[in-house]
Amino acid sequence: MQWYLIHAKPRQEQRALLNLERQGYLCYLPLFSCERIIQREKKVVQEPLFPRYLFIRLDGGSPARGLAPVRSTLGVSRLVSFGAEPARIDGQLLDFLRLRESRSLASPESVFQSGERVLLSGGPFAGIEAVYQMDDGEQRAMVLIEFLSKPVTLRVSQASLCKIV
Repeated sequence: MQWYLIHAKPRQEQRALLNLERQGYLCYLPLFSCERIIQREKKVVQEPLFPRYLFIRLDGGSPARGLAPVRSTLGVSRLVSFGAEPARIDGQLLDFLRLRESRSLASPESVFQSGERVLLSGGPFAGIEAVYQMDDGEQRAMVLIEFLSKPVTLRVSQASLCKIV
């Protein structure tokens, strides 16, 4: 058995995974947990570690014969290959990814990191840059702004914060 790499259509990794598994293929889509602000609420979501890519395991024979139905599967864009040869993936890499995935799902990545510069987008301080300090409960955060030449700590809604790129 050998692992290969599939390139999925944009934001259709889960669809490709589901359709391939329905056809009897063994597939793997590495995920990680992170916090996102969705509809003004902080939620933990799972996203693909490698957007648009997933792994598929095929029998040791000719990979071209086993991949013909894969190419026409809903959600699949193409098989990643180098020239005419499909890209083979080492099984040890997948073992490492599974280990990393289990750690990531246990502790999700935070939306904002302490010390990160953010922009207040709502409320009376809209448009002011601040330094993110920490979460203050479920929906609020503590930020540090400069007000009248003095640092001031504010408690604001996390939904009113935007990252500064």
